[in-house]
Formats: sequence, C-alpha cells, structure tokens
Amino acid sequence: MGERVKRSYDASRRRAAAEATRLSVLAAARELFVEQGYAATSVQAVAERAGVSLDTVYATVGRKAQLLLAVHDMALAEGPAPVPAGQRDYVRAVEEAPTAEAKIRTYAAAMGRVLPRSVPIMRALQEAGGTEPECAAQHRAISERRAANMRLFVAGLRAAGGLREDLSDDDAADLVWSLNSPEWFELVTSRGRTPEQYADVLADVLVRTLLA
Repeated sequence: MGERVKRSYDASRRRAAAEATRLSVLAAARELFVEQGYAATSVQAVAERAGVSLDTVYATVGRKAQLLLAVHDMALAEGPAPVPAGQRDYVRAVEEAPTAEAKIRTYAAAMGRVLPRSVPIMRALQEAGGTEPECAAQHRAISERRAANMRLFVAGLRAAGGLREDLSDDDAADLVWSLNSPEWFELVTSRGRTPEQYADVLADVLVRTLLA
C-alpha cells in the first residue's frame, strides 16, 4: 500500500513539474514575442529565457508557429495558459448572461479586452505565413475556429430569444465573425478609438442588427 501511495505521489509531482515547465516556456515565448516580434524570436531564445533545453521546448509546446498559437490562445484565455474556448471565463460569462442583449454586451466587452493582445499575434502569423507554410496554416485554422465558435455564440442568442426570425444562424454568425476580426478591430482603432470604444461600437452594431 505504501509503495502504491509513493508512486502516485511521485507521478503527481512529475505532472506538476511538467506543467510548471510548460508554463515557464509559454511565459518566455509571450515575453519575447512582445519584446522582439515573431521574426526576431528564435526557439533557442525562448529556451534560454525559460531556462530549459531546446528539446524541452519542442516536447512541451512545439515548434515556433505552435508557440505563437499557444501565446494567441493565452491572450484569449486572459491567463497564463491556453485553454479551450468553453473554459474561458468570458465564454462562461456569455453563457450565463440571461438575455440575448446581455450576451452580446458581455461578449463585446470581452473583445475589447482580448483583441488588443491577440490581434498583433494574428498579424504576425499572417505576415510569417508569406514564407512559412506552417504559420499560414495556423492563421487559417484560427480563422476557421473563430467562425465555428461564432456559430455557437449565435445558437446561444437564438436559444435566449430575441434574435431576428428573418436572419439565419449562418448569416448572423458570419456578421459577428467579420466584426470581431483583426481587420475590423484595426480599422476601428486606427481612427483613434480605444479598445473600450471599439467594444461599445461592436455591441451597438450587433444589438441593432441581430435582435428583433
């Protein structure tokens, strides 16, 4: 019995140590991408900043494009590690909002917080995709994932009641997808509006357009 308890304890310690190492790698990647940009950041530099070997970076997270994807998802998660969409705090807050309008306004406020951090990463992926096929593939995958998530968002609006009957879920989802895109965020903020003002505009447009 004591041996089994010891082995279980050792396994737990190993898992905890592995997770701590992964978080250290992710934090180092985020810092370097912010400080130096994607092109100037090497995987070796991430390893050195995290205090681990190059092989450890590859084993815990992956190659350079995968590091950038993880940092992007950290921005969406508003935390130290990437998590699936359904586990993000703002997604849960949207789900718990009682009305369609409340869901839209909760979602728009979240976009005002996360897009300033995630949009530069998407721009870096897009630019790197010109010469790195893996980055181009990651950029496409994120865009398609965002489109799928918008269909879930609109399904939640429909279930809450108030979504226009003459508007299909696909058309509504595509509208939200276009308005929370890096391109539209950059257009709005390039005119001198703050991320908070972008969120207000996003909420206003969606409420006026999607709801009966």
